Amino acid sequence: MTETTGTRDRDPEAASCPVGGSRVDDRTRELIKQLAGGDDRLTFPMTRSAPFDPPPEYAALRSACPVAPARLYGHDAWLIAKYDDVREAFLSPDLSADITRPDYPKSPAGKANAAMATSGLPSFLRMDPPVHDDLRRLVTRDFMVKRVEALRPRIQQVVDDLIDEMLAGPRPADFFEAAASPMPNTVICWLLGVPQSDHDFFQDRTQYLFKRGVPDDVRFEKLSGLNDYIYDLVDSKNADPDLDPGADIVSRLVVEQLRTGKMDRRGVQGMAFIMLVAGHETTGNMAALGTLALLRNREQFEALGKDPSLAPGAVEELLRYLTILNEANWRVAARDTVIAGHHIKEGEAVVPLTFSANRDDGHYENPDALDIRRGARDHLAFGFGIHQCLGQPLARVELQVFYETVARRIPTLDLAVPIEEIPFKTDVNIYGVHAMPVTW
Repeated sequence: MTETTGTRDRDPEAASCPVGGSRVDDRTRELIKQLAGGDDRLTFPMTRSAPFDPPPEYAALRSACPVAPARLYGHDAWLIAKYDDVREAFLSPDLSADITRPDYPKSPAGKANAAMATSGLPSFLRMDPPVHDDLRRLVTRDFMVKRVEALRPRIQQVVDDLIDEMLAGPRPADFFEAAASPMPNTVICWLLGVPQSDHDFFQDRTQYLFKRGVPDDVRFEKLSGLNDYIYDLVDSKNADPDLDPGADIVSRLVVEQLRTGKMDRRGVQGMAFIMLVAGHETTGNMAALGTLALLRNREQFEALGKDPSLAPGAVEELLRYLTILNEANWRVAARDTVIAGHHIKEGEAVVPLTFSANRDDGHYENPDALDIRRGARDHLAFGFGIHQCLGQPLARVELQVFYETVARRIPTLDLAVPIEEIPFKTDVNIYGVHAMPVTW
């Protein structure tokens, strides 16, 4: 499949879900009202229909209304539902990821993130070129495939140690707390040079970046505490005259960027902040939820335990099938443009629905089935284009090691409670489980 250039030469009047004035036909108006409970716009985010499946509205949008009007935290937006159109949106230079723009739609967590950004704590994930490219380039080498592959033995040891500890403890055990969550936290902490003893601190603070319904003052207090901690980490490393730049990522940034004047203290803190949070929350939730999905497809879990060569394909398929991060990809039109044949006006938000794209039956055969032998590496779970997840090579290795080791070492692993009793993270922008009681 070839990449698009960001816009395609289509007739806007031919868009399958036209909106505005005389372009609204009765069938389209009725579909939106039906999906939106009588409203003329859908409300995003929507609720998943089942533990592993997208909101039911996504299939209807792909079929009849692939560019749909919505409200995103009080901001008018367009939902993009089909695979090819989502890729086009990610590639469009006319869509901005800059969270500091006044017209950028912000969730409660996003408002706190924007406040930090405007205070000088930038995240290159929420920036546009050329600043985005310059900052991203500073840490690209730390996550290159060859370098990450060299970490595989150490990651294997981390996973084995966690499983040993869980198996030696009482049953049932909370699989999320015992294995899935501490695995990526351990890895990202030693990559960044953060003491592992601070795991509980980070577990408490990072959840407030993504959890919904948290009062603004509580969220900001928690995030400020995390900011202060990372500032202290940067300062303590900078105070060490014998600091080894090869020891960890933060040490290297301090030596190569801070001490040379290429980056200030805030910049180094911001880089460490985003890598710590992104490297912990997403992979931990994916490790737990992916294991649960395998347990619900027992034949595939057992096959993985017997054949480690299935691990890479299993990771790609689980990423496609689950798409746990579906609400952090929105953009805002920096200028009038055309996406998927539809006119988008300057200032309007655009939400590429990666979970919908990854379940598009126009791109994948039988997409609602989990098949670890599918061989589909072109999923959009990591995004696409210049903002595609920087840490995906690390996440892939971590998950390959994790799933294969769990399936091989604990072949009798199973839920200790009915799946209906699992507390899924429907209140958090990164989907997963709050707890996962298991036995073996």
